[in-house]
Amino acid sequence: MKKLSLLLAVVMMFSLAAAASANPLKDKEKAVRADLMKVIPHDKIVGTDALYAKWQKVEAGKCNAVLIDIRTEGEFDSGHIKDANNVDSGHFYGIPKKITDPNTEIWIYCRTGHRAGYFTAMLYKYGYRNVYFVKGGVKEWGEKGYPLATKYLGEIKVTNYQKKQKETYKYRENK
Repeated sequence: MKKLSLLLAVVMMFSLAAAASANPLKDKEKAVRADLMKVIPHDKIVGTDALYAKWQKVEAGKCNAVLIDIRTEGEFDSGHIKDANNVDSGHFYGIPKKITDPNTEIWIYCRTGHRAGYFTAMLYKYGYRNVYFVKGGVKEWGEKGYPLATKYLGEIKVTNYQKKQKETYKYRENK
């Protein structure tokens, strides 16, 4: 009888632990994201090839589109599309102060496309009508061999994208 009670207690403990580890908010986040993505017109959801073509037109002075990289400052400094604007993904509320014409052509991208979806949807909710959401982001841009820039190195090309670069070094001076 003691063994059965102990077994039931262990099974119950594991069941409670499994239930506690389930995250209903993760499923809710997916639902919220899906609702926000419905706000973005399908013809305004593009890939990095379209962004590259648009960037070339902007660089050649043939287009006045605004390219906005919404990664953090550190991410941006590590490599960004030349002449792109940088607005942290949490600061979409500042766009109406800077871009007052709701018809301005705006291209939004981040590292992979996740944050850019939220940002783009919020701009549509604000009343902008010509905002492009770039899937794939800087990660895909670099993987395709398109040029990036840094303020320290100038133009760079990604030869091997890794989410987290694993480095082995013997000495690094602390700041």
